[in-house]
Amino acid sequence: MAKSDLVADWDVELSDKMHKIQFEHGSLSGKRVIWVDDEEVMRKDFVFDLVGSETFNLMGNRMKISISCEGFDYMYTLTVNNVNLEKFTKQQSLLLQTWNFEDRGNKHRVVLEKDSLDVWADGKKVETQIEFVNDGTVTHFTLEPDKSAWIMAGHSGKRKVGMVYKLVIDGCEIKTEDS
Repeated sequence: MAKSDLVADWDVELSDKMHKIQFEHGSLSGKRVIWVDDEEVMRKDFVFDLVGSETFNLMGNRMKISISCEGFDYMYTLTVNNVNLEKFTKQQSLLLQTWNFEDRGNKHRVVLEKDSLDVWADGKKVETQIEFVNDGTVTHFTLEPDKSAWIMAGHSGKRKVGMVYKLVIDGCEIKTEDS
């Protein structure tokens, strides 16, 4: 569907995937439409107040997203769980370890939530078994349909580096984009 009054879009990395959020705003009619990953999630065809905010949830109720429109020059801002997008993105980079890779022509994304040790594979939270070892933890899981996988979390031995994470699938280490 054509997005005739598209005024802003943002990329928001969450555990399940990178979401594209787009906002349409009719500056004369006040129309507001929110799209998430090209799916319309909210529409208001006539809004008397041309400024204000709209709020919706992602990942069930885990993430509260707000889009605000303020001022005469229509400044659009996005917040996630009451934190501006720039700060949220920095927080996510500290909380998530992400691997994007291709296997036999199929693209995959595996995410470790460092605080909870939850693992997401290709947009779905997967069942894990955590094993405590001398140097840290090993989180075992299966990458669909039948690939054996684990994530090793251990200390780097360097104070400024902290923890390091290694993803292994069917015996092969998967490198992150920054390694």
